[in-house]
Amino acid sequence: MAAPLTLGAATRGDEDEDCDRPGAGAVSNEDRKDCILEPLSLPERPGGSPTPAGSPSLPCAFCQEHFPAAEQDQLLKHMVIEHKMVIADVKLVADFRRYILYWRKRFSEQPTTDFCSVIRINSTAPLEEQDNYFLLCDVLPEDRVLREELQKQKLRGILEQQQRERSDDSFRGVCMFCSEEFLGNRSVLLNHMSREHAFNIGLPDNIVHCGEFLRTLQEKLDNLQCLYCERTFRDRNALRDHMRKRRHRRVNPRNREYDRFYVINYLELGKSWEEVQSEDDRELLDHQDEDWSDWEERPVSAVCLFCEKQAETIEKLCVHMKDTHEFDLLEIKSELGLNFYQQVKLVNFIRRQVHQGCCYGCHARFPSRAALRAHMEAAGHAALLPDAATWDQPEYYFPTYENDSLLCTLSDSDSDLQAQEQEGSVPVIGEDTSGLQALRRSSVLNQLLLPEGVRGRRALPPPGGPPGLPAGDGQEGAVQVCPPPPPAKEQPLEKYFKK
Repeated sequence: MAAPLTLGAATRGDEDEDCDRPGAGAVSNEDRKDCILEPLSLPERPGGSPTPAGSPSLPCAFCQEHFPAAEQDQLLKHMVIEHKMVIADVKLVADFRRYILYWRKRFSEQPTTDFCSVIRINSTAPLEEQDNYFLLCDVLPEDRVLREELQKQKLRGILEQQQRERSDDSFRGVCMFCSEEFLGNRSVLLNHMSREHAFNIGLPDNIVHCGEFLRTLQEKLDNLQCLYCERTFRDRNALRDHMRKRRHRRVNPRNREYDRFYVINYLELGKSWEEVQSEDDRELLDHQDEDWSDWEERPVSAVCLFCEKQAETIEKLCVHMKDTHEFDLLEIKSELGLNFYQQVKLVNFIRRQVHQGCCYGCHARFPSRAALRAHMEAAGHAALLPDAATWDQPEYYFPTYENDSLLCTLSDSDSDLQAQEQEGSVPVIGEDTSGLQALRRSSVLNQLLLPEGVRGRRALPPPGGPPGLPAGDGQEGAVQVCPPPPPAKEQPLEKYFKK
């Protein structure tokens, strides 16, 4: 079972690493070799160096040995070899240092056998060759309570950190895709990357340690590594084209390195976000028989073509664009007789022009959307559409924004559907081939097997016309349906059907 990653002392120590390291760009190439641009370290002694004062360390639960917090595995190895102590499910311990300090105190008060299960190895060997190991796990109620309490404290700390980040208006970050700098709340940068670059790492309220998260992603991009498939490319252009074409502008959900940046991984002891979500699905399956008749689907929120206004229905959005920007999408659709695909191309054309800061009415360019919007409203160029040959192009089948909900609300009108039927655009429904034997007898393909002369012959009507009709009524041009040819001349139908 994948456990949620915890923020230990080692993580906190790495969080500010290299933050104040001076850049090499301020020094010329000639003087660079004589300048000290980063802190230097003396070589360590073969036996290792003592832990610096004030640095967090992990003590052994039985002796005076201490290990750096980043060398937790060395401590566990020491306890197994020297003290024959095994701790089960170490990854599920939210704060391993406090966990060890607690049991160090308890082991000094009572014998180890009062808390641990004893595992005897080589039980069939002579007594002097037998050995006992001690297992500390959450089967012991005291250990279980300790782990749960450490998890609760970790969750409280994470929620406090998340609240500080949510209310922090001094955030400063740079977009990883367009290098635009953002100041203020972190949500401004995250929403920009989601809206402008289709890169969504989740809602800002679900993320914790956002600064470290963004630095981690930036380092991967600097190393020319795709964030989703984690392949490495030769240059930035190849990486950018790959992420755009493959739609890999997202993080890899299977990479546990990102778990510590999402609050959901701290909610329950030993459960990842996948397990929490799968439990929710099982609860839904258990209540399939409930009455959902009063449930209402939340409408899709569509965004205006010219500003950031959102509306729950296409009607409300069209009213806004007509009143605010003098752009009546419904009237344009009616006047030009646009079908669904032409509406899609028109919307994508306007989206692209606005995104590029270009007025499609006069082809002037502006440095920002606000300037473009002010110009189009003042000059009335929003309703000044270019010729259809400009925007009715195959390239505008592709959406400018992948999450453009407005495209999902477009539809053909009733008059469009009627016109398609009049033009003969009637759907053709294939014959049902489930009853193959019956289909061979009644299929219209039997007409293809008639002799060519019989299929093309127009038989003359009998004297007096067909029974029930007066002579001369409906006779001219009438076609007499010929009976099928004798069975001996029939051709096999197998070639017209798939076995």
